[in-house]
Amino acid sequence: MNTETLRKKILDLAIRGKLVPQDPNDEPASVLLERIRTQKAQMVKDGKLKAKDVKNDTIIYVGEDNLHYEKFADGTIKCIEDEIPFEVPEGWAWAHLSDIAQILNGDRGQNYPAKNKLQDTGIPFVSASNIESGVVISNNLLCMTEAQYKSLGAGKLITNDIVYCIRGSLGKCGFFTMSKGAISSSLVIVRPFRENNVIRKYLFLYLNASLAESEIKKYDNGSAQPNLAAKDFARFLIPVPPLDELDTIVKKTDNVLMLVEQITNNKESIKNIISLTTSKILDLAIRGKLVPQNENDEPASVLLERIRAEKEELIKQRKIKRDKRESVIYRGADNSYYERFADGSEKCIDEEIPFEIPGSWLFVRLKEIGSIIGGGTPRTSNESYWDGNIYWITPADLSNHSDIYISHGSRSITELGLKDSSATLMPAHTVLYSSRAPIGHIAIAANALATNQGFKSVVPHDTRMSLFVYFCLKERTPSIVLRATGTTFKEISGTAMAETIVPLPPLREQKRICNKIRSLFTLLENMHQIID
Repeated sequence: MNTETLRKKILDLAIRGKLVPQDPNDEPASVLLERIRTQKAQMVKDGKLKAKDVKNDTIIYVGEDNLHYEKFADGTIKCIEDEIPFEVPEGWAWAHLSDIAQILNGDRGQNYPAKNKLQDTGIPFVSASNIESGVVISNNLLCMTEAQYKSLGAGKLITNDIVYCIRGSLGKCGFFTMSKGAISSSLVIVRPFRENNVIRKYLFLYLNASLAESEIKKYDNGSAQPNLAAKDFARFLIPVPPLDELDTIVKKTDNVLMLVEQITNNKESIKNIISLTTSKILDLAIRGKLVPQNENDEPASVLLERIRAEKEELIKQRKIKRDKRESVIYRGADNSYYERFADGSEKCIDEEIPFEIPGSWLFVRLKEIGSIIGGGTPRTSNESYWDGNIYWITPADLSNHSDIYISHGSRSITELGLKDSSATLMPAHTVLYSSRAPIGHIAIAANALATNQGFKSVVPHDTRMSLFVYFCLKERTPSIVLRATGTTFKEISGTAMAETIVPLPPLREQKRICNKIRSLFTLLENMHQIID
């Protein structure tokens, strides 16, 4: 059970009378409700309420047959047993929300302030976007002038009012803690009749519990935009405990929710630690510090010479073209790194070298150990290009893909679609790397496939290197992003990708490194699943 589910469960237990024990000596809730009705009658006499505000008041009670009934102002009685959501303890009562709190609309008349007439300072004009974590926050509040505020005929806030969203983000609510303000048309004010902080807090618990959510579903009349009429909101059924028990419920709930909040914070801390640990593992891996070196391993220089010899043979067979910018990176006698080019020129590249590596390792340009391949998209208007037998991957296919390997995406293309586009069929073990929107989505092809133009994939010259290249590029992504260009969105070019400097360990050490990474990542994933 995640912490949000746990929080909901606690609130549900609280309003069902199952979080704290009942005391038979407590004054029953019916007495509290009768006091509120007396108070409302007096408010009508004093002109603080209008007669129309109470004309629809009813009394919900349990009859001798143990069924729930509702008595209306005209004396009629209706059985509402099928409307009662659940049984409540002895001494509790059911009521409508308007029986214990005023539901106040905002001023929606000619004095309602246009957005372009609001300003950054003044009297807060609260909208649903200003509610966060159960309170109205001061950040990004639009404000009214004193004159605008005085012109309003309704919707004026006082300290500790509850604001509740009835349009758009239905059910979003929070306490207003400032001295005064006004509400937008998407909100109503919930203000308890009795100036009692315990009742106010209990109302807030109720409005965040599952019962209030189910009441929303009963009355929601929105279509394109979720919408709830204030009069329907006022009809929400609410279980009312005895006043003394209310106090106990609120205190107990506050304590338990505080523990849940601590758990949530701890979970987030652990998740951050897991994320940092993941990054650190990759960092250590590509620096040669994750597993020990073995002097019996064939050095990386032998692996690289073999790759170069194979590339030379492919050039002779005219299967690939010679890179005019072909180069060799080496460490000089002065301990600096140099790059020697095909024309014999050399330059010091110390500023490009990201870190120190073991003596048996080398630094290489990515193009030395693999071919950089882009992609393409066949014309979507041509049906003969689509739904073929060639798997086709987009960055979106990798957005929620957590596995290392991927076999297919959401779409496929035909042989003709491949032929008539810039897409390329790449072999299994190709390292797929998204080059834009965003940069850094990565996976290894489990089989032959193609991609759209949002990739700069790496086809390793030795497929045994695929997994290390995968982990290496995951770690190197932040530095790759820094080299991206573009205005609308950043993109890493094929040339820039090819020129990326990466470490090359001995082949056997690559295998040990990858095995170690995968075992550690499995442990971290297990931890992640436990806290979730």
